[in-house]
Amino acid sequence: MADKNKIDSKIKKLGFWNWAIASIIFRLILSYFSENLNLSTRPEVSTPITSLRRLAEGYWLKQLSMSPYSGSMYHGSPLLLSALGPLTVKKIYGQPSHLLCSYFISAILIRATGQNLLTAHGHNLKSLGLDKLLTDIETDNLLHSKLETLPSGDIAALVYLWNPFTIVSSIGFNTAPIENLFVIISLYGASVVVIFLLGYGLDAPPRKLFAQTIPIKTTFSWRRVSLFVMWASIWISYVLVLCAISMREYGGLGEMFKRTYGFILSVEDLSPNIGVLWYFFAEVFDFFRNFFLIVFHVNILFMILPLAMRLNHRPCFLVFVYLAISSMLKSYPSVGDSALYLSLLGLFVNELAEMQFSFFLFCGYVGVSLLSPVMHNLWIWRGTGNANFYFATAMAYACFQIILAVESVSAMLNHDRKIIKLCNTAKA
Repeated sequence: MADKNKIDSKIKKLGFWNWAIASIIFRLILSYFSENLNLSTRPEVSTPITSLRRLAEGYWLKQLSMSPYSGSMYHGSPLLLSALGPLTVKKIYGQPSHLLCSYFISAILIRATGQNLLTAHGHNLKSLGLDKLLTDIETDNLLHSKLETLPSGDIAALVYLWNPFTIVSSIGFNTAPIENLFVIISLYGASVVVIFLLGYGLDAPPRKLFAQTIPIKTTFSWRRVSLFVMWASIWISYVLVLCAISMREYGGLGEMFKRTYGFILSVEDLSPNIGVLWYFFAEVFDFFRNFFLIVFHVNILFMILPLAMRLNHRPCFLVFVYLAISSMLKSYPSVGDSALYLSLLGLFVNELAEMQFSFFLFCGYVGVSLLSPVMHNLWIWRGTGNANFYFATAMAYACFQIILAVESVSAMLNHDRKIIKLCNTAKA
């Protein structure tokens, strides 16, 4: 029996690596047709923040001893110029194969995160005494035991590798893969803005259940939080020092913050994208512009605290929710942002198995992905449409993201309620 389990485990691992390698080969093939596809000019793929061609412009200006932010072309980090700038000089950006490593590393880290979550999930069920209940008695469809064996890490990693949004982004000459990689590294290393992940640990059922069944109370670990704050402060200071050195001849950190974060918060570039802010600020009167800038940006802050209070026992899932909301309301979104949170959604395939409207959301994402370039073509190139055509797809895209966030949170809370009901059944 043990040998059979080992063989099954090897088959599953081999299947994952086959699909992972196939995704890399598929991207290499598409890279040879990247110039014909011309995805670098698509507003859904490249933004003023992530465009690799804008980065090439900034690096060229810096090589001429000029500020990389001159001319309002480049608005990214000055450290990216040092890391990716030489690649643009050598014309390697025409073949985006140098970004494949970031995708592959991201997928491996997502897979490892899923494995950690699955291990913690099994340990939590065992601690609550539900592992035997799920296999020995009829649970009346409260939690299907077969769903507990789904390899969520493998599913999430493959979703990231084979997601059309990820594939399009990988051959679209942008820095979104680098940004996503650092987010995934932070999630894997538990160095995220969700402080509950550091204090309480990985996702678990509501902690009041552990207080009822286990004599050891789950307490908030301030030590890990303090260590995180200390190391985060050190690394932030280190990065800021490097940025200051890089910008010492071009205005310093003040100029960098103004041209990066200031550019994002002020929504200066009103070129069309898949977000909703560009159209609104193109139509609003200048007298009300600052007021609505505050309203839109503060709107995100109002969602942080209530979600953190309700989902503090599931910090990794809270990261997914925050990323989905950020992708929906950010100034310059791209499909690379959606590729990240849709992949992280796969980490919770066991908990969200009963999520409603899954097929509706799938069809909605596919429909918007197909209609968006069509409406953009009718408006910009053929002249048979207008901005409302393209903005309608952006509004639909935002609505689908809202539905996804709401339904996923609802499904997770229902999953927790079912665990509570199972605990009560076990006690009875």
